[in-house]
Amino acid sequence: MIDIIAVLAVWAYIAGFLLLTARLAKQTGEPVWLFAKGRERQAIPAMLFRLAFLLGAILPLVSLWLGLQQSGFLLSRCDLGLAIRIAGMAMVLAGGLIALYAQHYMGKSWRIGAAEGHLGAIVDTGPFSLSRNPVFVGQIALFVGLVLVFTTVLQLAIAIALVIAVMLQVKIEERVLSKELGPSYDAYRQRVRRWL
Repeated sequence: MIDIIAVLAVWAYIAGFLLLTARLAKQTGEPVWLFAKGRERQAIPAMLFRLAFLLGAILPLVSLWLGLQQSGFLLSRCDLGLAIRIAGMAMVLAGGLIALYAQHYMGKSWRIGAAEGHLGAIVDTGPFSLSRNPVFVGQIALFVGLVLVFTTVLQLAIAIALVIAVMLQVKIEERVLSKELGPSYDAYRQRVRRWL
């Protein structure tokens, strides 16, 4: 049952992410997917995000469907115990909810990637008063939770790919935001931590 709840939570998060993004693009008529825009090279984090979300959604389904207890090194599943698996499920649920809430909270400032001339206003209230990157914090929690529920080498590699994508993207976004929004963003960086 824990496996099924975790799988449903991942798919619900991805559906919510895409729905909120599509709704904003329709409302504003502005570009929302910015990985290919601007001067900053965002191809590597973009590829890692896509790969992590695709595999992060599919691998748990495959694991459920095939029961991957003895399926080779990359897919062989280690059972960490019921308490750890329940904690993982809670992290998947909480991470997805945090990420969706923060994305929704950004409103018209929501973008995927960063490019000069396509940024919204700084959002520094709500979850953004606790972390400059609550969407990414939620996504990391979700993927770490998946590792605790579906403990395989491949699931761990997927979580690591997501963390690398987040770290690369945050550095890019901070450069663009600092250049584009100047002192107001720099003051926000001084007040609020990058993560928690």
